[in-house]
Amino acid sequence: MEGLPVEALERVAAYFQALSEPTRLQILNLLRQREHNVGELAQLCGYTSANISRHLAMLTTHGLVAREARGTSVYYRIADKSIYALCDLVCGTIARQLEGKVNERELFLQTTARAEPIRRGTGSRQARRRA
Repeated sequence: MEGLPVEALERVAAYFQALSEPTRLQILNLLRQREHNVGELAQLCGYTSANISRHLAMLTTHGLVAREARGTSVYYRIADKSIYALCDLVCGTIARQLEGKVNERELFLQTTARAEPIRRGTGSRQARRRA
């Protein structure tokens, strides 16, 4: 991002801000499968139509989704499919980090399982050693 003017950096930050909310990511994921109207998205996400409409407005403002009126309904679809390349990259990174944490935890549990367990209710350690 070297050499970008401040205005461009502000737009990049706003773009990432649009992606910084889990509900908006959930909406993008649902739209990856097919287009939906607000009511369908609200039902699938478990939120009110008003809440989903606010999220869709932000995604539309940043050019991530497009809207099309059909009769009394408005349908939303992905406007820029390259967003999924970014999401897949980030999700892959997160998955690798989580996998590393799981492996660290398993290694820790294996190591501690081999250590001598502390017996509870048998007095102090010194008393056990003397016995």
